[in-house]
Amino acid sequence: MVEDLLSKSLPEVAFLITSRAISSVDLVETYLNRIEEVNPALNAIVTIAPDVLESARLCDSELERGHIIGPLHGIPITIKDTIATKGIRTTSGSRLRADDVPQHDAPVIARLKAAGAIIVGKTNVPEMAIPYETDNPVFGRTNNPHDVSRTSGGSSGGEAAAIAARLSPAGIGSDLAGSIRVPAHFCGIAGLKPTSGSVPMEGHVPLATGSLALGASIGPMARRVADLALLFSVIADEPEARSFGEAVNELGTARVAWYADDEVAPVTEDVANAVRRAASILSEAGLNIVEERPPSISHGPRLWVELFSRVANEQIQSFYRGREQEAGPLVSALLQSLHEAALEENANAAEALAKAVLERERLREELLRWMRQTPLIVAPVSATPALTHGAARVDVKGESISVFRSCSYSQTFNVFGLPAAVVPVARTTDGLPIGVQVIGRPHSEREVLAAAAIIEQSAGLEVM
Repeated sequence: MVEDLLSKSLPEVAFLITSRAISSVDLVETYLNRIEEVNPALNAIVTIAPDVLESARLCDSELERGHIIGPLHGIPITIKDTIATKGIRTTSGSRLRADDVPQHDAPVIARLKAAGAIIVGKTNVPEMAIPYETDNPVFGRTNNPHDVSRTSGGSSGGEAAAIAARLSPAGIGSDLAGSIRVPAHFCGIAGLKPTSGSVPMEGHVPLATGSLALGASIGPMARRVADLALLFSVIADEPEARSFGEAVNELGTARVAWYADDEVAPVTEDVANAVRRAASILSEAGLNIVEERPPSISHGPRLWVELFSRVANEQIQSFYRGREQEAGPLVSALLQSLHEAALEENANAAEALAKAVLERERLREELLRWMRQTPLIVAPVSATPALTHGAARVDVKGESISVFRSCSYSQTFNVFGLPAAVVPVARTTDGLPIGVQVIGRPHSEREVLAAAAIIEQSAGLEVM
């Protein structure tokens, strides 16, 4: 009974609660027991909300009075430890914030609560959300549920691991360089990076300031694509009125391009085969599938560095100024490299950023023109399945590439601000999951999720 309950979708759980087949208190206690049993080996959830049972009792009381708060009534979810939650410690994995307890909820949290959700706890992140390994000096390292010798990814690695291990039915992450999608791919769950700007980023640390706002997103993570659709309908500024089912039916014979080579990073044969399989599934469903690399794609990773690196680095330097000795190993190394680079500072940095923004706009316009005829894209998430802990480089087809370069496929769609969903499609012979991205035009999350749902249903990949 417990195993079955932990595997149910959000709508199924919502029905059980509102029909009074189970109470919210019972559901929360089931997850708390699971966390106590499994989390020590994973270190995915780092803080339990002190009021979680009180919130569950309140939901049950409201139901007794005949009041359903919203579509997430009484459902416990987890939140990435970079997003402000009132009364719950929020650290961003930094010693400088180790005891920080926000006095207010981020807008996305307020929307979840207004829909009836219960915040059960916070999930681990890399220090200051620097990807792609979830490890920090406050809580330590998070392990992948499929193989504890491997990383769960970053920066939403704790969230992905918690959902994959059924410590949480769903949750919220954030993404500037693949930080929702790479962990979802590594851990075998579903995730959505919405169109940049469609979900408010206020209350997130690091802040999405300046050019970072072009690529940063807060988005849902879950065990099923339909659950992503439900969560997105709650947290988005302007969720579409159409139902998820209508979006699936309306895909028709839409043209879909797939590619497994962005001319930046080679991918393993397992990853390439997963992309081919996803494309084949959509073809069998009646969509018009072509193998074609979209225009502008190969420029994305370079532009990511030019657009976002300097702004993010300046933010980190400002945050740690005068307390550099409290930074963990990764941030310490970054701060040292930035100090050395400052000695050779380019006086034309602002001009270089402006040039990169203009190039981004030109290439984005070219890509969006192409997408008028080809509204959906299927692509890898990263070059490989989950990496071993501490990996700095990875060998792919005889070539040694950096971990950052291996995630070029995700970075590109942050640069262009497009919605992208990840759905698990296959496993390696070692049992590691492989996810595939579905990308769409701005504000076409419903179509993206609809295509991902078709892949999910036919791939038949069992979630842990």
